[in-house]
Formats: sequence, structure tokens, C-alpha cells
Amino acid sequence: MKYVPRLVLFLAIPALLCALPWWTLIGAIASGPLLFAGSALFVAAVLALPAAMYLGHGPAQSDAASVLGDTLLGVLWVVFTWSVIGNVAGLALAVGGVADPMRSRIVAAGVFAVSAVLVGWGVYEARRVPRVRTLEVAIPRLGPAFDGLRLVVLTDTHFAALNRLRWSERVVALVNEQRPDIACHAGDLADGSVARRHPQVDPLGKVDAPLGRFYITGNHEYFGDAPGWIEHMAGLGWQPLRNRHETIVRGADRLVIAGIDDPTGIALAGHGPDLPAALDGADPDAPVVLLAHQPRQVADAAKAGVALQISGHTHGGQIWPFHYLVRLEQPVLAGLSRHGAHTQLYTSRGTGFWGPQLRVFAPSEITVLVLRAG
Repeated sequence: MKYVPRLVLFLAIPALLCALPWWTLIGAIASGPLLFAGSALFVAAVLALPAAMYLGHGPAQSDAASVLGDTLLGVLWVVFTWSVIGNVAGLALAVGGVADPMRSRIVAAGVFAVSAVLVGWGVYEARRVPRVRTLEVAIPRLGPAFDGLRLVVLTDTHFAALNRLRWSERVVALVNEQRPDIACHAGDLADGSVARRHPQVDPLGKVDAPLGRFYITGNHEYFGDAPGWIEHMAGLGWQPLRNRHETIVRGADRLVIAGIDDPTGIALAGHGPDLPAALDGADPDAPVVLLAHQPRQVADAAKAGVALQISGHTHGGQIWPFHYLVRLEQPVLAGLSRHGAHTQLYTSRGTGFWGPQLRVFAPSEITVLVLRAG
């Protein structure tokens, strides 16, 4: 019985996502065979979405079902969002004196056109090689030997059911074009086991960063095989920073690169974030750059005097207006922000995408942080 509320919610969400779009695009304007065919299509979506999500993300781990369910979820979210907006616009048309059936037809045509354009654009934005975003960040107490250091950030690649091997290779080539001194992957590397996803991840072994390549876990590693991915990334030459740090030395100057586990890791013995352990033994005079997957971890970073925290996790909302829900959990959606007197946080919108292969008003990025003494 304890699973009944979850089951009800699991079935109610597809019904809710389909009900308003059905009324907007079919129920309010169609009749006869068109009404029957359109209604049958939406009923099929209501049934297919939970079935595909269960088969794709449940015990069966079917890649085909995952692609179907994730794509259907993303499309329905876009159509639902614009159905809400369209019906609000319909009320404005009614106030303006536009009567039915013309009003409902205008709304339906507008919702269909906007949704179709945004779905097409969203797929393109999700599957393209990310744009490079370069940002200079002033770091107090940064030694002159590190002024101008180029730190490239990847995060939330989410290698999953869609085979993005070619995309992975192109991302690595673009990263190397940025001439990074340090490369970081801030978690959510892949969804699934090492055995199934490693071909897409393996090109990361070709990233060239002479001062080090560092990796931390995100929450999605703990939904799959976190120990396996940690070991695999180490085998590719990336240093997993599991509640530990490395000190980079140039002449007389030092820079501490630290990393902590994602909070989801507490469910696995020996895992979970431990910032004091990560900073134990670090030079107190050297500035600290901390990799922490979730922006909300910055509260502890600020208390510890971390100079810069680098995070991902939010995807910038990925599909507008989902970012409003993300902001209920995280203090920042994207970009550079300040927390406390001495700590800055850079939150990446992510390099890949999770689930639905759409990005709407939340473009992906490869980030180049140029550290400046300041």
C-alpha cells in the first residue's frame, strides 16, 4: 500500500499533461472522425508514457523504451506549457470580442505552431555540440603564476540510451581547442552501467589538460554504478576527487583543486559529501577551487572560505519553464554568483541533456573559466 500514492502520481502526470493539450488542440475544435482520431492519439500517449518510462528506467532498462518515453515526456511538457499560455490568450481574445469557434481555432493553431517550432528547435539545441562560454573570474589570493589559467568545465553529459559517440568526440575536440590548463567534469557523467555506456565516455580520455583532469560524482552516478564510473574515469586518466584535494604548484604559487561527492551518495556506504575531509591538509594560504555537483552545496563552501565552487545539476532548467521548479531546490540556476563574503559559485547549464532530447531557452555549454589574480 505504501507504493499506491507513487503509482497514482505516476499515472496522473501523463493524464494531466495530455488533458489540456487534448482540449486545446482537439476537443474544443474537432468533431466526427477528426475528434475520434485526435482523442485516440492522446489516449495512446497517456498509456504509452508511463509504460515507456517504466520499461526504459525500471528494471528492464530498455534503451528503445527510454528514448520513446523521454521524448514523449519532453514533447508533452512543451505542448502542455503552451496550451496553458494559449488558453490564457484565449481569454484575452474573448474579452476582445472574438467568439467561438474562431477563438478556439486561433488558439489551437497558435499552440500547435509554437509547440512544433520549439520542439524542433529544442531537439537541435540538445543534440548540437555546445557553444563555448568564456568567463574571467577574479580569485583573491591567486598567485601571479596562475593568472590567466584556463579551466575548462564539462558537466551533466548524461551519456545514455541515445548513442552520442560522435557528439562525444566532437566535444573533446572542441575542449582541446580551448587549450585548457585544467579540465573538470562536475558530475552526471552517464546514465547506466559502465558496460553499456563506456564507448560514449571513452573519448574523454583524449582531453589534453597538462595541469590535471578532475572528476566528481553527480546524483545520477548513484542511480547507476558510481563505483564503476569512478574506477573507469580513473582508468581514462581523470582524477576522481572523492572528498579530497590536489595542490597545483607553479613556482612559489599554489592552487588547491578539491572535490566532494554528491549528497545522493549518502545512500551508498562510504560515499556522500565531506568538505572538511576534502580540505584536510590543504595549504590555508592557497585559494580553493571546489567541484561540487549541486549549487546548494555552496552554503558549506562559503562557510569553509572556498574561493570558487563549480557546479552543474540544474541544466539551466533544460525545458522552459521547468526552471521555476529547479529554483525551488537550488539557489542559482546558471552563471556566476557570489555567496557570503569570499565565495563565488559558477553554475553551468550543462554540456548534454537528461531524458528528453530537448533544450528550450536553456542552451548547453562548454565553459572556459579564466582565473585572474584579484
